[in-house]
Amino acid sequence: MSLLKRIGGTGSMKPGEEDDNSGSEAGASKLAELRVKRQSVSAVGQQGSAKESSYQDLKVRIQNKLLSEIDPRMDVTKNAEVRTQIEELFNNILNEEGLVLARVEKRRLFEQVIADILGFGPLEILLADDDITEIMVNGPKQIFVERKGRLTLSDVTFDDDDHAMRILDRIVAPLGRRIDESSPLVDARLPDGSRVNAVIKPISLNGTTITIRKFSKNPFGIKDLIKFGSLTPEVADFLRASVIGRCNVIVSGGTGSGKTTLLNVCSNFIPDDERIVTIENAAELQLQKEHVVTLESRPPNIEGKGEITIQDLVVNSLRMRPDRIVVGECRGGEALDMLQAMNTGHDGSLTTAHSNSPRDTLSRLEVMCLMSGMDLPVRAIREQVASAVDLIVHEERLRDGSRKVVKVTEVQGMEGDVITMSDIFEFEQTGIESGKIIGRIRPTGLRPKFIDRIEAAGIRLPPSIFGIGGGRY
Repeated sequence: MSLLKRIGGTGSMKPGEEDDNSGSEAGASKLAELRVKRQSVSAVGQQGSAKESSYQDLKVRIQNKLLSEIDPRMDVTKNAEVRTQIEELFNNILNEEGLVLARVEKRRLFEQVIADILGFGPLEILLADDDITEIMVNGPKQIFVERKGRLTLSDVTFDDDDHAMRILDRIVAPLGRRIDESSPLVDARLPDGSRVNAVIKPISLNGTTITIRKFSKNPFGIKDLIKFGSLTPEVADFLRASVIGRCNVIVSGGTGSGKTTLLNVCSNFIPDDERIVTIENAAELQLQKEHVVTLESRPPNIEGKGEITIQDLVVNSLRMRPDRIVVGECRGGEALDMLQAMNTGHDGSLTTAHSNSPRDTLSRLEVMCLMSGMDLPVRAIREQVASAVDLIVHEERLRDGSRKVVKVTEVQGMEGDVITMSDIFEFEQTGIESGKIIGRIRPTGLRPKFIDRIEAAGIRLPPSIFGIGGGRY
């Protein structure tokens, strides 16, 4: 892969093409185009103090020179070698211009330049910070980050909206996605699996708006969630038994409550000898399994054709001989196909849904089924839901920023026109200390009706897990 393709975001080479003379010509053209863009930005000038403007001019000037001298056939996969060559060119340019910078200032300038050329610009430093879980760009001059559930304004900014757009193009282009005035919304992902949503003008009045949900380089396991206090060992044992026992599970909760993380953890309880098909809008699940087929939906092209929806993928997955189907999120008509799959021999399927409570999750499933376009009576939909769903695990992000499982609820069946449910575990808050919520998810003393299925899978859970016999813990 040539350096040109990474720099331009939308290189003219197709996969498999060699870097021949035509590629070099295309590289020269693309580099020239970037130089023109940077020169036009420099001509407009930067807001702020004269010192900041001078620094930006220096940065733009050095980038232009680097772009004119870099070999477009350079292999960017050799990261250390590429950095060494660019640093050598960088030092030569400083010497040619007679610029003497302090060591700290020189290193800062070099890292910013190389981030713009090879990486994701100002976002690089935020992406490298393991304490940051979410990055929110509200226009080029305002970037918020989330650390431990708390939002703070960072001191990182883009030069201007054009700068933010160039970085955004670099994110979406390798995925075959596009974002422009005719298609101003996009869902994408970074190479490390982090989820990206972007909105641009004219939809976003703030300018380029980017939201990045970061994921740990080493996916969280059940022990991590227990350590964080998101759930207890007893709940973990119950969820493991429910997944192995082929119960259909929905992880519900609000935005940022930890649904995808918990779904990922639960998916890893699936036995190794089973075939798993995952279906997502933007692939982000990180299953530590050998036999996994990952499917990702696709938006329509510029002509409005070629769209592949989650619903299409759910229907197609039934022809792929899956033992388990894992849908990243149900948000529309695919819910009906998912319920039918659960009711037709694909037990043990998992998905997530946005909702405020387990009861709301069932109401949302009904609405999503109606969105499929099928003219079904509500009672028929409720019967499908009651028959298909075994367990709802509800998560919340509490006021102190912590994410916790607050209810584990069994879907028992129908009584008249109402779906009956019972809480197996629920969170009990006991107080607040130094702004941190204190409490524990406790058993209600009820055992689920599907306990026989768990025992049939060879798993025996002690009654004390459910608060029976051994008292509450």
